[in-house]
Formats: sequence, C-alpha cells, structure tokens
Amino acid sequence: MPGKAPKEQLVDQVVDHFVVDGLGDMSLRKIAAAIGSSHRMLLYHFGSKGGLLVEVVRAVEARTRAQFGQLAVAATPEATDRVIRDMWRLVADPAQGDFERLFFALYGRALQGDEQVRPLLGESIESWLDAQSTLAAAQGVPVDQARIHARLGLAVVRGLLLDLLASGDRTGTDAALELFAGRYAGRWWVSPDAS
Repeated sequence: MPGKAPKEQLVDQVVDHFVVDGLGDMSLRKIAAAIGSSHRMLLYHFGSKGGLLVEVVRAVEARTRAQFGQLAVAATPEATDRVIRDMWRLVADPAQGDFERLFFALYGRALQGDEQVRPLLGESIESWLDAQSTLAAAQGVPVDQARIHARLGLAVVRGLLLDLLASGDRTGTDAALELFAGRYAGRWWVSPDAS
C-alpha cells in the first residue's frame, strides 16, 4: 500500500480483514487489534465506528465500480445484457454478502437520519449513475437515455440484491435478473423504425 495516506491504508486493512474474517463482532477495539492498529488511531482517522464503516462501504463500492468498469469496457455495445449478468454475479457473490448487508444496514440508518452515515445516501447513487452513464454513453447510448437506464439498472440490481439477502432465493432472483437483462440485448437504444 505504498503511496497511500495512512487513513486509506487503514481502510484497506480493515476491508481485507473483513474479507478474510467476516464482519462478525465489529467493536473498534477488535477491529484495531485484528489489523495491528489501535482503537485511538481508528478514532483519530474516522471519528467513530460509524465513520469507519462508512469508509469501508465507500472503499468496497469503489472496488466494485472498478470491477464493473473492467467488465463494461471489455463488452461490445450490443452486449449490455452480458454486462448486467456479469455485474449481478459480482455483487450477488456470497463472498460479498457481509458487505452487502453492511451497505443496506448503513443505508437504512442514513434514511432514519443518522448524520454519521447520511453522506452515503447521495454518494452511493450518484457515483453509480455517473459510472454507468459514462460507460453507456461511450457505447453509443444517447446521453439523455443513458442516465435514466442507469438509474433503472441500479434500482433493479439493488432491489434484487436486497431480496436475495432477505429471502435467500438465488433461483428466483437470478430468474428476475435474467428477465431484466434480456431487455438489454443488442442495440436496445435504437428504435426499430430507425433502420
């Protein structure tokens, strides 16, 4: 992690710890001990456990957006459906379950007015809309349509992910995702009358 600020290094260490050991008991003291730091150091950099968890969510979301970007860049413009399926496999991977539950828990706290985690409300939507809109526009989707479809895709994937976490119904959520993805096969943004 050379070249990164100490705060960024700590976030990376915490994320890596959670990947290996799960979220489990999340007291700051236990997290600090697990990564070889101190409770005071975490408080200094993050202010609270909530502040640390927000940074963890931001880091995981950034990693996921980067992976999404790699999937989308490798796809042809006619392969939006494949990108949607690949993205679903990425976020619905059971190894991501703890992070996804953390995201929804913090998002719920933000919706209830918790000021420590409130920044997630706008950030977690806008950053995804920007990333998806930019990629869609680069593939030829008109800009005015790209953002609308990006919002729809984000809502569908997050809704199905919440359903999967709540119900455990992988077959049902996969089938629903497949139905959605199928609507984006080929050059879906081109009107059939345009040919």
